[in-house]
Amino acid sequence: MKNFFVITNGYKDPGGSCAAEVAEKLRNMVEGARVGVDDVIKNDPQVPADTDAVIVLGGDGTLLKVAIAIRQLDIPILGVNLGNMGYLTEVELSELDAAIERLKCGDFLIEKRMMLAGSCCIGGVKSEVEHALNDIVMSRLGELQISGYRVTVNGIFLGDFFADGIVICTPTGSTGYSLSAGGPIVEPSAQLMVLTAVASHSLKSRSIVLSEEDHIRVELLPARGSKPLEAGAYFDGVTMGTVKPGDYIEVRRSSRVCRLIKLGTDGFLQVVQKKLS
Repeated sequence: MKNFFVITNGYKDPGGSCAAEVAEKLRNMVEGARVGVDDVIKNDPQVPADTDAVIVLGGDGTLLKVAIAIRQLDIPILGVNLGNMGYLTEVELSELDAAIERLKCGDFLIEKRMMLAGSCCIGGVKSEVEHALNDIVMSRLGELQISGYRVTVNGIFLGDFFADGIVICTPTGSTGYSLSAGGPIVEPSAQLMVLTAVASHSLKSRSIVLSEEDHIRVELLPARGSKPLEAGAYFDGVTMGTVKPGDYIEVRRSSRVCRLIKLGTDGFLQVVQKKLS
């Protein structure tokens, strides 16, 4: 590997000092290295197509944003943790020299992570397909009230869920919002989707594991009372639109994958145990 692109998060790396340090290390340690630098908070990074690896400085949210921004390039990503939990950003800044040596020598694995593709239908107008690595969510807005969500899978009615929201996640996203809503932790190489109701108004609500081939539709039901009801549609935390009763989102597996560079020897369960303990 000789061509690198460093993308930082300006909120976690004020002034870009960490990004500059990483770029300098790459130039010094990899002979003939070409290194680009950008801030994902300030810009939509323009990564050259011949880049060998993108190095992301930040937390998991930063990596998710970058993964979507470069999804069409199929370039592997290495996450350097400047955040808190860091499930996806496995390298700490103090470990960077060793990580660069391994990149230089090709001593790493690449994990292919499943992604979601989704669209919103608002007021009868369907949006373009967008992608998500972690999850796609419909969640109520405004005053506190129970919202209803009608879920169909492959055109077949699954059920009406009364809750604060519905999360549809990938195995990678199972340690994110879905986990805090009571969903299961899923090994990231699995090929499936998990549907979880957030703060469900039911004693019997459970997460539902669905096939990677399933097509899911979530429709916002009319309000039970006189209060107006709206919900937000979010793809990896990014707002896609405001949904009203009768509007819906559709979710399926994306044809694209996210390629993550893995350097550590710890397995997924070891990482989870460390992060959650």
